[in-house]
Amino acid sequence: MSFHGAYRLMDTTESGATSPLNASSLLPQTQLGGLNKEDLYLFNEGRQFRLHQHLGAHPGSVGGVPGTRFAVWAPHAASVSVIGDFNGWNRVAHPLTHLGASGVWAGFIPGVGPGANYKYHIVSHNSGYAVDKADPISFRMECPPRTASVVWDLSYKWNDSSWLAERGQRQKLDAPWSIYEVHLGSWMRSPDDPGHVLGYRELAPRLVEYVRNLGFTHIELLPIMEHPFYGSWGYQVTGFFAPTSRHGTPQDFMFLIDSLHQAGIGVILDWVPSHFPSDEHGLAYFDGTHLYEHADPRQGHHPDWNSCIFNYGRHEVRSFLISSALFWLETFHIDALRVDAVASMLYLDYSRREGEWIPNQFGGRENLEAIDFLRQLNQEVYLSFPDTQTIAEESTSWPKVTRPVWDGGLGFGFKWDMGWMHDSLSHIQRDPVHRRWHHRELTFRGLYQNSENFVLPLSHDEVVHMKGSLFGKMFGDHPSKFAQLRLLFGWQFGQAGKKLVFMGDEWGQCGEWQHERSLDWHETRDSNHAGVLRWVGHLAAFMRSEPALHEGDCEPWGSWWIEPDDCDNGLIIFARRDRADNSVVVVACNFTPIPHSGWRIGFPWAGSWQERLNSDSLEYGGTGMSNNGGIQAEPMPWQGQAASAEVNLPPFSVVFFHAAKNPVAKGSR
Repeated sequence: MSFHGAYRLMDTTESGATSPLNASSLLPQTQLGGLNKEDLYLFNEGRQFRLHQHLGAHPGSVGGVPGTRFAVWAPHAASVSVIGDFNGWNRVAHPLTHLGASGVWAGFIPGVGPGANYKYHIVSHNSGYAVDKADPISFRMECPPRTASVVWDLSYKWNDSSWLAERGQRQKLDAPWSIYEVHLGSWMRSPDDPGHVLGYRELAPRLVEYVRNLGFTHIELLPIMEHPFYGSWGYQVTGFFAPTSRHGTPQDFMFLIDSLHQAGIGVILDWVPSHFPSDEHGLAYFDGTHLYEHADPRQGHHPDWNSCIFNYGRHEVRSFLISSALFWLETFHIDALRVDAVASMLYLDYSRREGEWIPNQFGGRENLEAIDFLRQLNQEVYLSFPDTQTIAEESTSWPKVTRPVWDGGLGFGFKWDMGWMHDSLSHIQRDPVHRRWHHRELTFRGLYQNSENFVLPLSHDEVVHMKGSLFGKMFGDHPSKFAQLRLLFGWQFGQAGKKLVFMGDEWGQCGEWQHERSLDWHETRDSNHAGVLRWVGHLAAFMRSEPALHEGDCEPWGSWWIEPDDCDNGLIIFARRDRADNSVVVVACNFTPIPHSGWRIGFPWAGSWQERLNSDSLEYGGTGMSNNGGIQAEPMPWQGQAASAEVNLPPFSVVFFHAAKNPVAKGSR
């Protein structure tokens, strides 16, 4: 049946000329995948957040005839046609209908089904500019370097109902979070073919078993959305609705998520609404105009990444981006979105010199349109999926990132504490002789740790671009490096905030991360590396099982200093408590190579305190200096506490002491 017959309906005037203004009222709803005049209106108003249900390619049938419905936004196009392998990439065979002021072009092509490759051929009103574009809302794209979109059906039978039923409790602010950050293409490859990137289904059992054994609660995937340049690690996105085909089909990706959920592991996606690449087949200059991006390079060009910046003030762009966010939560059962490069969105002068940016309407540097977008994004996410979370990678002191919109905040659930990461790494790279003069690097966080809901990251950004590995950053010889790496992880897991560790760091990979090859798994057979891995696993297990180490992560009552200022001895001692005040964990850190035997420290109350974890234990590769399983605190006030005890603090170590609270001493500290 011809597309130019019943399936391309147009309104006509008395003279016979087509009038696109009322075309949307004549097109049957099934022809547009449910896109009607109200949907078009909401889209143009920036309030249609399910674009994936309407625009793009939707296989189905019209009048009993199977085919695919196509719809794309290109308001400045003179014509739009669908080209693909089904018509020999003929640019005139299948034109679409213009739906008037909405700027949407739509139509139905019989006989086209899942698996068909296609693009839109767009001829612009702008001097006859013509280009072939991938579908901005395609659900699958060809495997790079090929760039066509692929018609696809996203049906899948999920088996994660138990996880979804419990997700709200597992992801609350007071729940234990330990996040394993993963780049799928380089986490593990076949030893027989190191150049082969494992598929989603090949990765699923391996990743599930490893993360479950490690004891982490979540994995976070570096951007999985389709991206043409593999070396961008996914941060240069062209397919905002398509998981990369490098690892398989969308259903294969669903299988990976499903498998993780069935094992009780949450999935966080890196999501990148801050910029997009200028590849010709992508969003840039889409219909011969700067449709998705700002036209002025002072607003629309990102100097750091040589990419395009979204025009957050445009209603349709906000609809597009928020629809993308909700799509991953809805269609792929994603549990949280980590929003990349939020700081670059908030500041108009980000990475720009004077004269290279345009102030806002009040003369300031704040990007008011981006602020409104982020607030709207978070409101819509939590309205539609209240048991999920959004996490901001925000590297400045912007206020109230994780406070509600009604309180003047941006509305995120969590924020990465970049300051903690940089200060801690700066300190632990120093010669211990000089650390006394930089003790504030370890304690400065105490001034702001309750201002936001924080994630403490040790992320991929610190082990790339010639920065070396996390293990390599540790000061001194090999034994000292291993000891200090264990100390760093203990320092991280002891503090208030959720935890994130990048893959390979959990055993102290010696070499810098390389995205083109597998992690150095052979190192885990070495006793020292295996000791670090065992230590991280025990930290994760203790954090999950002990409420004192997670319930107060985002509350002022969750922790307090016992001894923050002993810079001469490199000691920091603090305490964590649970909500019911039933138990306390005292964390004692020694950032020097000097062991302290019989060293008196304060405890909240007298009695028995169990030594739960000690990074210097032999099983982790340490020297074995310990407290013989525990100590007895006596009612001698010390360091502002009601009791104290003499303890052994090994070199470059962290020791966790735990006790149920003595009712007699309730409330004392």
